[in-house]
Amino acid sequence: MARMTAAQAAVEILKKEGVTNVFGLPGAAINPFYKAMKTNGGLHHTLARHVEGASHMAEGYTRAKPGNIGVCVGTSGPAGTDMITGLYSASADSIPILCITGQAPVAKLHKEDFQAVDIASIAKPLTKMAVTVLEPAQVPGTFQQAFHLMRSGRPGPVLIDLPIDVQMAEIEFDVETYAPLPVYKPAATRAQVEKALDLLEAGERPLIVAGGGVINADAADLLVELAELTGVPVVPTLMGWGTIPDDHRLNAGMVGLQTSHRYGNATMLESDVVLGIGNRWANRHTGDLETYTAGRTFVHVDIEPTQIGRVFAPDYGIVSDAKAALELFVTAARERRDAGRLKDRSEWADACQQRKRTLLRRTSFDVTPIKPQRVYQEMNRAFGRDVRYVSTIGLSQIQAAQLLHVYRDRHWINAGQAGPLGWTVPAAIGVATACPDETVVALSGDYDFQFMIEELAVGAQFNVPYVHVLVNNAYLGLIRQSQRGFDMDYCVQLSFDNLNSPEVGGYGVDHVKVVEGLGCKAIRVTEPEEILPALEKAQVMAHEYRVPVVVEVILERVTNVSMGTSIANVTEFEELAEHGDHAPTAVFANLD
Repeated sequence: MARMTAAQAAVEILKKEGVTNVFGLPGAAINPFYKAMKTNGGLHHTLARHVEGASHMAEGYTRAKPGNIGVCVGTSGPAGTDMITGLYSASADSIPILCITGQAPVAKLHKEDFQAVDIASIAKPLTKMAVTVLEPAQVPGTFQQAFHLMRSGRPGPVLIDLPIDVQMAEIEFDVETYAPLPVYKPAATRAQVEKALDLLEAGERPLIVAGGGVINADAADLLVELAELTGVPVVPTLMGWGTIPDDHRLNAGMVGLQTSHRYGNATMLESDVVLGIGNRWANRHTGDLETYTAGRTFVHVDIEPTQIGRVFAPDYGIVSDAKAALELFVTAARERRDAGRLKDRSEWADACQQRKRTLLRRTSFDVTPIKPQRVYQEMNRAFGRDVRYVSTIGLSQIQAAQLLHVYRDRHWINAGQAGPLGWTVPAAIGVATACPDETVVALSGDYDFQFMIEELAVGAQFNVPYVHVLVNNAYLGLIRQSQRGFDMDYCVQLSFDNLNSPEVGGYGVDHVKVVEGLGCKAIRVTEPEEILPALEKAQVMAHEYRVPVVVEVILERVTNVSMGTSIANVTEFEELAEHGDHAPTAVFANLD
């Protein structure tokens, strides 16, 4: 067997497990691992500007393609604590990422050594495993177990903490015979699927709710096949957006309090049986549970046993990986169809499509300052069907989900449950690293953009091109809208007179100068007719210069975005579409 440092063994295991890209920052306590990466080769390292940024890059990289596992690396102490937000975001959305941290020598762990924090204990509630490796010979087994856990059951993150002396110690390790451990995923039985189909068939107005678990399982094609076999319309959740194309005849729209469609909520309220697959009944999807569940039969399929009944008790629950369940659902549904045992759902599907044609929000506004709805209308025109969108939180993300269109799985990449401000820039870099030849478009409000703006320099340094649409109202817009209930507008304004940039007109930060100072390109837009040409030019510039290109759109200061407390009570603050010209890029803009 070969003799090598434990750090070298770790590097070789990463490669054997399929890792090609690593995001991180070196430091004294993790330098032996960096030495191993340099000596052994085979891994591409992207140098982040902030360790939290590295963790979000790893998230974006994982979310972009099936089988990817993003890896982020940092030194001891604050590097690990900086990664906690990334671990939380990954854990909340069932995203496997591996965080590797350096640590003080084993003998000094209890001596309050410089930057010696018990990061494993801090990270434990947010990971499937968080461990400080105390014996060099345990490094290979720990890494092997990490990948096994990240891929098995409900996916999620792992943190491995490596004391510096453990990294440097030599061990015997046979690289050639190393093999990943078998992945465990629970699978539905045929009897369970038959019962679920019986319940679905008993309804007159059934729906399928497709969650992020369908995307994690790489099962979107099976989901669409099941819908087409049964004729049952599909409601994708925000994390499941793209499981069925927005323009598919059985896409019934999204449901919820914020990131939803008027027609999606109306259809859910009309339904009588709901089959949820790979979803967790998130509160911003369901809203008021009494309204959401009243008069409906629910079947819930989820990979995690403790998710069944967590939010509300379904009428029937199945513990299964989404792909394993959908394979059986498709087989059983095909047999029933061939035997003439499936109901004709065309009347119900047509009713869903009629709502989709008529219950639309207006996007065509020609006023200045620009209304945000116009931005999403022009994004639909500029980017086409194959774009991969990346966004995080705020009014920009909420309204984007209401007005943009997604046609494929993993083409809406969003930190769904955690929603950490600043996530978008580094996550987009991770996505663009994973998909270097595809159109990647990020979307941020000005506050999310400013949180981790320094990571744009990473895109410039490592030639990671993407387009970043920045909608700027110089406000913490979502928080301001929430404060309306408290009758205040307090500590949420980002506007000020910039002494160095009077041309920004009191909007505060000159994002164009900052972006250019970080080595990227930027375009500022102030008139609605300028939006589409700027978006088209940005794509050309990103391809030409191989750097992130920011399109900043100066918006009206205050826009209240559609939302509410119940899917039956969403407040519409803006005028609605009355004819097709009011919503020209809606999937069905034929209100006439």
